[in-house]
Amino acid sequence: MKKILIIGASNSITSINRSLATFAGSLLSDTKKVVLDLNDYEMPIYSPERESSGGVPDLAQQLVQLIESSDGVILSLAEHNGSYSAAFKNILDWASRHKQKLWSEKAMLLLSTSPGQRGASTVLSAAEATFPHLGAKVVTTFSLPSFHENFSREEGVTDAELLSQLKSAVTEFSKAL
Repeated sequence: MKKILIIGASNSITSINRSLATFAGSLLSDTKKVVLDLNDYEMPIYSPERESSGGVPDLAQQLVQLIESSDGVILSLAEHNGSYSAAFKNILDWASRHKQKLWSEKAMLLLSTSPGQRGASTVLSAAEATFPHLGAKVVTTFSLPSFHENFSREEGVTDAELLSQLKSAVTEFSKAL
């Protein structure tokens, strides 16, 4: 059975990106899913001096081990001011200090969503361009615009065309595992 790591790249307790990533994961059958909560990986703000004096935090090392033990990653990116959320970026910085290719050549389905019409597509494009340098095999991407109009916690993606697009992305990801 394949093991899939599911990450919503926000530390919000009610993260819409964790909801989207978890829903995408639910579309996979015969897989073990591990949902990561960024709040469990809170670390000091990265700086070279902190790394020099204290090394890479155990939590960053544990995250890399979790990625390494997975067969694939579903990651949904929150967009804050056109970029990664501060919580996710800090974790990314620390984890990449432990292992530069932190995504360990794992198949990755990159997602994003936001309340707005662009669905966090700016940060999604940035990740799609840069994550391969960090060892990601980005299989495909999907952006869900206008989250509150197109997603329900009970049903998932409610727009038929968007649901079809997401299912296609999940199928493509599944084939790459």
